[in-house]
Amino acid sequence: MNALLSGGTLPVIRAHYAEILCQLAEERGVAQQELVSAAGIRQPQLGHPDNFITLDQFTELCRQAFVRCKDDSLGLEFGRRLKFTAHGALSQAAISCDTLEQALRVLIKYFRIRFAYMALSFFIEGDEAVIQLDIKHDTRDLHRFNIEVVLASLMEVNNLLFGQRLLEGGRCLVDYEQPANVGPYQPLFGNAVSFCTGVNQLRFQKQFLSLPLSLSNPVARRVAEAQCEEEMRQMEAAISVTERVVRMLESVRDGRLLSLEDVAGQLHVSARTLRRQLAAEGARFQLLQETVRHQRALDCLRRHSPLSIDDIAEHLGYSDPSNFGRAFRKWEGISPSAWRRLHQTDGD
Repeated sequence: MNALLSGGTLPVIRAHYAEILCQLAEERGVAQQELVSAAGIRQPQLGHPDNFITLDQFTELCRQAFVRCKDDSLGLEFGRRLKFTAHGALSQAAISCDTLEQALRVLIKYFRIRFAYMALSFFIEGDEAVIQLDIKHDTRDLHRFNIEVVLASLMEVNNLLFGQRLLEGGRCLVDYEQPANVGPYQPLFGNAVSFCTGVNQLRFQKQFLSLPLSLSNPVARRVAEAQCEEEMRQMEAAISVTERVVRMLESVRDGRLLSLEDVAGQLHVSARTLRRQLAAEGARFQLLQETVRHQRALDCLRRHSPLSIDDIAEHLGYSDPSNFGRAFRKWEGISPSAWRRLHQTDGD
């Protein structure tokens, strides 16, 4: 169970993303006024790059565009329209870094200021560098659309910086079923796309992490990162304490789960105050911990990795694998090994 973004009615999406989608839909015969009215967006909101719309408005706009355009690959095309300049300070900060690895870490750090309803993470697994996308907003009818938008946008920036180099030994994994027409994927990912994998990832050879960026500029990076920090600060002020806690818990990817005291310290409040703030929002810290641990367990079991069930239990912080087994049966109704067999069979 993913933590859902609590700020669906908060203005957290830049309006120019909506404008780009409307332009794409107009090319397919759908009038812009028709779309924005259906989404509850006022036309003047789209005219300025610093305007924002709410997550709910943007979600409905995407839904209406997808339905009215009658194009299953609309998400891929929308993502390709989101050139690096569309992301403003976020893209500027990333492409001004010295190496690809530095750029990825900047992208991960500030990704939420552009796509508040998704989470992007980066890790190394064997000889591969992995960029993983997780959806944090419950829009099942737009699941594939949302994934395709981000992955296509990332590949567009990659193609600008490195051409086809990252496709050498690289691959794209998605968790949805293979569409009838896979042709639209080939310009972006070649033939290296796997469906029904249980994850949404871009994987490439980790040796490419040291590739230099031709647009590296330390001064431009500092200026852009300062702007990203300010945007992050403004967003933080608008979201709930529960959402902040969940994001902190999710940010630690070495298997360790932050304690109540750890999180309270990062939020500069006492543990007692944090517990009271969560209670006021109808949340409990222990349940948030378990939600994150549950999601991590599913992620580990989905991956085609050599980790045994005992290894996963240890990675999740369980001193006794049997405790992990009992917790997992409570979450999913079956054992971890049975769940893994079922889902790996589905993905083959």
